[in-house]
Amino acid sequence: MDDQPVVAAVDGSSDGLRALEWALDAARRHRATLRVLHVRADPPRTRQDAQDAGPPGADEDPVLAQARARVDELGGTASVEYVVTEGVPGALLPETGTEARLLVLGSRGRGGFASLLLGSNSLAAARDAGCPVVVVPRPGRGGEEEAPLHQDGPVVVGVSADSPNTTTLEFAFTEAALRRTGLRAVTAYPWPLQTVLLPGEVVPAQVDQEAMEHETRVLADGLLAPCRERHPEVAAEVVVLPGDAAGHLVGESSDASVVVVGRHRRRLFAPARMMGSVTQAVLLHARSPVAVVPPAPAEE
Repeated sequence: MDDQPVVAAVDGSSDGLRALEWALDAARRHRATLRVLHVRADPPRTRQDAQDAGPPGADEDPVLAQARARVDELGGTASVEYVVTEGVPGALLPETGTEARLLVLGSRGRGGFASLLLGSNSLAAARDAGCPVVVVPRPGRGGEEEAPLHQDGPVVVGVSADSPNTTTLEFAFTEAALRRTGLRAVTAYPWPLQTVLLPGEVVPAQVDQEAMEHETRVLADGLLAPCRERHPEVAAEVVVLPGDAAGHLVGESSDASVVVVGRHRRRLFAPARMMGSVTQAVLLHARSPVAVVPPAPAEE
């Protein structure tokens, strides 16, 4: 049994139960403990009231009771923990990443506006947690009322040929190996090229699209080579497409077990954590669960 748990954040919503189902399957595959966590929003009260009330109890929490019943219905796993705490979910959930293997959440919880595609707590966790964060979408993004989770579908990973992220690639290959499924590495190149000319400038020679696609494929294959050596059991293919990387990843998510994307490294003059536009777009629109992988600590 792995010392790092798979943490499933629940809040009593159907999104939380859907995330719990995905997390339970992940805990089985990783042979890890499943930790079911409910962060209750801390109500405004005096310090004396907080001391008198004491810490919340997991056995008396109705949200955890619902989660426990669901885990029992699905068959459970070797080790399950139920934890309840109080505070600000958007702050406490990312903190669980310091000791977790995975943090799994629904795309939206009980609060917020019905039209939101991604809740603030899921966004905060994906942006700030120190471990990979899996956000499980609600059904209906692709037009299906009850879209199933393709637990054994291929793992799709976004690859930037000019800015490689080895941590993200390794996570994707490990997931594919655990699921005994294939891996699709999707990389995009800019096309059509946009050229802005000043008065008097000469139009440059046209860039051959086939040559650009070939060069991008060679770069991507080189990035995947070390992971292919470590995971020879994973059948990995490179998909090279022109144009919008986020749109292609969303399109590939229709039958994927998970789409894996990386989080931006911190910049020298922009020390705040940022996910990046592609990662955020995939989180908003993908039909499958999305895993956001943080950079290695040395890269942060």
